[in-house]
Amino acid sequence: MAGTFPNTNYSGLNFKSNQRTLTSVADDGTTYTRQIDSQRFSLTLSFPPQSKADFMPIIGFLMKQRSKKESFTLPLPGGLGNARGTAAGSPTGTASAGDTTITLAGTGTGSLLSGDLITFGNHDKVYMVVDDASDISATNTLTIEPPLREAVSGTAISFDNINMKVRLTSDLQEYVSNTVDKDGNLVFNFELDVIEAL
Repeated sequence: MAGTFPNTNYSGLNFKSNQRTLTSVADDGTTYTRQIDSQRFSLTLSFPPQSKADFMPIIGFLMKQRSKKESFTLPLPGGLGNARGTAAGSPTGTASAGDTTITLAGTGTGSLLSGDLITFGNHDKVYMVVDDASDISATNTLTIEPPLREAVSGTAISFDNINMKVRLTSDLQEYVSNTVDKDGNLVFNFELDVIEAL
């Protein structure tokens, strides 16, 4: 990994879930589907116009990624990485790889709501809570998607200040400057496309 993205001054966000599904339709119209467990989140981040002083450290950081080669840590913008529920404490989870229901333990209190993002301490994948969990204390359960990529066993669950391990989605990074500030200095506009690095 090559560091943490240095600018969280986002002005817009397009948040996507990428899930591969194989579909075929029989002659009688019956549809057959099969899903491949390779779900990843991706984001397009828009930034307000940047001065050269603010923009050049970002260019340097992105060059350091060597296009799509390296992965880096992205702080999730606009509160997206913070639970909407009242979760607190230190919940842990136990489940097998492929499960979507997590058995809770630890000292968690409060709730996690559908759409909240979580991570587990033993791997980088970000998961989404898909059913409200009004009580995340021990012996209760939590339902997530996608299915767990790796087993968890008494593993810490994070629900606030979630970061995502990502990589650039293109080998071409383009930055546009078609305006100047009041002093005649170039002002840069850009968007950043990233996808979870698993």
